[in-house]
Amino acid sequence: MSRKAICLFSSAGIGELGIKENNIEIVISNEILQNRHELYKNNYPNTKCFTDDIWGIKDQIVEYYNQNFKESPFLIYATPPCQGMSSNGAGTLLNGVRKGKRPPIDERNRLIIPSLDVITGLKPRWILFENVPNMRNTIINDEDDNYVNILDYIERRLGVDYVGKAEVVTCSDHGIPQLRKRLITIYTRDENGKKYLEHHGTFFPEEEKEETITLRQAISHLPPLDAREGQNSRKDFHPLHYVQIMKPEKYWWVSNTKEGDQAYNNQCVNEDCKYQFNQLHRDVVRNGIAKSSKNTPIYCERCGKLLPRPTVIDKHTGKRRLISGFHSAYRRMIWDEPASTLTKNFPFEASDKKIHPDQNRVLSIYEALLLQTVTNYNYDFEINGKLISRSLFAAIIGESVPPKLVDKICRKMISVSDEYKGEKNQQREGQIVFDVFRDAI
Repeated sequence: MSRKAICLFSSAGIGELGIKENNIEIVISNEILQNRHELYKNNYPNTKCFTDDIWGIKDQIVEYYNQNFKESPFLIYATPPCQGMSSNGAGTLLNGVRKGKRPPIDERNRLIIPSLDVITGLKPRWILFENVPNMRNTIINDEDDNYVNILDYIERRLGVDYVGKAEVVTCSDHGIPQLRKRLITIYTRDENGKKYLEHHGTFFPEEEKEETITLRQAISHLPPLDAREGQNSRKDFHPLHYVQIMKPEKYWWVSNTKEGDQAYNNQCVNEDCKYQFNQLHRDVVRNGIAKSSKNTPIYCERCGKLLPRPTVIDKHTGKRRLISGFHSAYRRMIWDEPASTLTKNFPFEASDKKIHPDQNRVLSIYEALLLQTVTNYNYDFEINGKLISRSLFAAIIGESVPPKLVDKICRKMISVSDEYKGEKNQQREGQIVFDVFRDAI
């Protein structure tokens, strides 16, 4: 009897590569965006795809599964959109409730409700939610319009049949060369799974963390690129190892930026001056909100020459001014650390710490796929025989879960379900299939 999975909010199915790797059959996928699901269908041709808003088709998902399969799903994997979740939102909402007001709720946060309708309708052995760490602070209004913490709502809906918890996981602790933090919420009704969680109190024991893989270990062996004409592509090495050509002024900023630093801190490059103590850039906090400093100098305090810092000519005044940017903007990465979190903006110099440590460019798509561990698996990035656009590449990478993390979680679910015995934990803990994730990237 094969293990079966249902995936909700699938995007293009990047994270699901980790499910597929463990021979878990993905029988249903739900995603609202057509272009994401087209890619999904190419890579999971035997999966029934529901391309629609989950609110409208949740009952159809349950009905389709029950009509076609006898046993309960092994896994339901759901990654509801996270854009509406913030650490500040919970306090604001609760304060409004206490004052008798009805502050607005971001409807995307309430997608947990139809997700749990599917889950409680099909009763999988394992449940896996993935989201941003701030999900812990999210408040939603439930079906009865009561305000409740989203994790409390999950626990209430699942009831006593399930055991589990939410845990913040740093991807770099699990063999992934990226400092990506995610809230991984795992519940199970599997008896061996319950024993394991009750014994350890966690799905991710400290002793099972892996050695950190740095950016140097992950990408330093790749052919160099430069964001100038004729040097920005090595498609002979890999079709996706290329970057966009940078505008000359922006290239000037980047080329004068040191490893780990940002272009806003660049010092004087005038050969007759070279003053190195111009004021540095910083974020300022006003009324509890962080804002980019507007007082960072753009001209050398000693010689008056323009500094290689991000500036633009103001179309209203005709004068040069600083481009707004936080401490992470126009910043180089660090060789001997994992990469920072890859977002959909990784192809842009102003993105969060995405300039190459010593080459004058951003990450190539190939490097991003490697850092996201997608290159560990087989995936087809074509729709109707045509390679997808650079912007769609960036979107699906930013939206996805590193498949290596999902792979690791699924392998452990299988191992715990099939083999774990509470009385034999000492002999087995070091054996629970984690060694497979030490393969070179």
